[in-house]
Amino acid sequence: MIGTRTRFVLTICAGSFLLFLVQPMIARMALPRLGGAPSVWNSAMLVYQALLLGGYAYAHMLGRFPARRQALIHLGLFLVAAIFLPIGLMGWQPPQDMEPALWVLWLLGASIGPLFFVVAAQAPLLQRWFALADGGDPYPLYAASNLGSFAGLIAYPLLVEPLLTLKAQSLLWSLCYGALFFLVYASARRLPLDSAGPAVAEASDAPLPDGRRMLHWLALAAVPSGLMMATSLYLTTDIVAMPLLWVLPLGLYLLSFSVAFAARRGAADLCILIAPLVLLIGACIAFTGGIHFPVFIALGILAVLFVAATALHARMYDLRPAPVHLTRFYLLMSVGGMLGGLFCALLAPLIFDWTYEYPILLVAAALLLPAREALLRLPGLLWEDAGRRTWLAALMLLLGLALSMVGGGLVMGDATPPLLKSICFVTIIAMAILTLGQRFMTAAMLVYLMLCLSGWEKLSQSASGMLTRSYFGVYGVTNKGADGGAGERILFHGTTLHGIQNLTPGRERDPTSYYAPDSGVGLALRHAPDLFGPQARIDVVGLGAGTLACYKRPGQTWRFYEIDPAMVAIARDPADFTFLSRCQPQADIVIGDARMTLARQQAGGADLLVIDAFSSDSIPMHLLTREAMDIYGRRLARNGLLLIHISNRYLDLRPVVAGDAAAAGWHARLRHYVPDKRDDGRHYAASLWIALSRDPARLDHLMALSGREKWQLIEPRRGFSAWTDDHASILPVLKIRP
Repeated sequence: MIGTRTRFVLTICAGSFLLFLVQPMIARMALPRLGGAPSVWNSAMLVYQALLLGGYAYAHMLGRFPARRQALIHLGLFLVAAIFLPIGLMGWQPPQDMEPALWVLWLLGASIGPLFFVVAAQAPLLQRWFALADGGDPYPLYAASNLGSFAGLIAYPLLVEPLLTLKAQSLLWSLCYGALFFLVYASARRLPLDSAGPAVAEASDAPLPDGRRMLHWLALAAVPSGLMMATSLYLTTDIVAMPLLWVLPLGLYLLSFSVAFAARRGAADLCILIAPLVLLIGACIAFTGGIHFPVFIALGILAVLFVAATALHARMYDLRPAPVHLTRFYLLMSVGGMLGGLFCALLAPLIFDWTYEYPILLVAAALLLPAREALLRLPGLLWEDAGRRTWLAALMLLLGLALSMVGGGLVMGDATPPLLKSICFVTIIAMAILTLGQRFMTAAMLVYLMLCLSGWEKLSQSASGMLTRSYFGVYGVTNKGADGGAGERILFHGTTLHGIQNLTPGRERDPTSYYAPDSGVGLALRHAPDLFGPQARIDVVGLGAGTLACYKRPGQTWRFYEIDPAMVAIARDPADFTFLSRCQPQADIVIGDARMTLARQQAGGADLLVIDAFSSDSIPMHLLTREAMDIYGRRLARNGLLLIHISNRYLDLRPVVAGDAAAAGWHARLRHYVPDKRDDGRHYAASLWIALSRDPARLDHLMALSGREKWQLIEPRRGFSAWTDDHASILPVLKIRP
């Protein structure tokens, strides 16, 4: 017979596994309608946190009933929720003018709400039942719960997604849901007949935690939750925009609970001890970005998340109430997590033009760390005397502010000597080490350190209007000087370049970056009059800075498709870029997701269709599936030409497009363009474009006009399955070295 503890641990792990298996699964199902921007995942996380909160509130309310009645109610609700199986997305389509953030929240909540709600109640409810049935400490079972969550999260991208279609995934999850019902039933059979078990009977007179203690729980839960989401967004925007990277912050966040709530306290105590030092690493990274050594920076920022989250969650564990108040504790923990999610997913994009929530949460984490003796002896001796503590704090605060202003370039600007910057940085680090053990002073030194390391520069960019933030990303427009010329204007998204405009008089209309005249798209657009006549109809998915607009010739009809209104505002504003204002001042721009907007256009209404809609280096997988190719084919004339941009640092997308082409009867050629050194001043960039057509004569004509030697035959990779909305995985196309 399985012991009581083993039975409950198995049930809790299974429920948590299913809970975090369904999260990426439903997000994958929603991809054709939502796209792949980092903020979409943050919105999905907000939905999950809201449903988790609902489940925890339900578990808390059940505590009012006798144990066996709790089991009957919960098992009954399990059966009622089963009517929503198999799990999947509802078929609702949003109005065109609906706010994307609200649409994502409504769609995901309505699709998985009942099932997620029931499974989400497992962790606190089963821990409560364990206390009733066994009398042991139920809190370490939360560590097992989060191990199950971590396993479910990792299993999806590594095993489930590559091996199973979405239909099969839905069926598998539904079967596991049924198995979980029987595990819950088996655990419920261990409940006592009376309303209180041994642990609850002993602690029934335990006082209710006061309001201050519960607010402390809220803060300790909110900051790690927000830090996890801010780390995910910051990492995929400013450090390494690599697919699947969002799994790591969430996985480490879950593991932090397992360490913090474990019965053995060694690892948790170590994290509390080193957390102030680790937060200094986060402060060094917060504003500097990951242009140089991105992998090293990414590892650092993930270490900061794990140590800080573990330290704060361990503090929660130390402040846990008696088991009789367990469900209240987890309910408030869930409310705190929800507040952190709301701050990062909804509030921060509205009030900030950059990811300022990350440095703010680093400072909040420093303020919430438990008061501990300093890791080093010297800081402890410095702050022992109360009188010395007052004048020393004032002196360090003033000195730190001055050093941050000098080192951050606020005083001398670009003329600040690098040696002076280094001296300021090292001095602030030294002062931060001397403040270890003093939470408020440590937090102040973190602020000064971040300001010294590009913080003032980022704030000045915000003040001057150089940064723009929307639901789909953070964009920046900046000028870069050039010797002997007027320089260039750059559009960037995190560390990824999205557009360049020459500022040299007479060259403002010149196509640049990935759209050079000899790139794949440049060749196709230059020869469009020869291919389709003077009245060629051209569609472009992805506006960017508007570079392609200057390929337009008299008589042609152009239409752009852009998902982000903020990008349209940047491209239309002559103060930012003048491609549109000079070449197509009345450009026809359709705002919305490309697949949905193209599907609503007239069939056969375009001769040439350009797909260039990737955000940073993340891939909107739904734009490269068989179903997407069918939409492109419907929009194009029968002998039309399709150009797809596949330049990417982390993925080799050639087999994807080649597989789609072969499956749908398209003919394909690849143009790998590498700029000549003689063109360095023109700001051209290497690029990969694939030209496709259902009419082989059209491709032959393009190659004859532009030079056959410039185009390569592209064939499907043996054993590689074409991507579909039902089954696609990026693992087979990941580059080992970007």
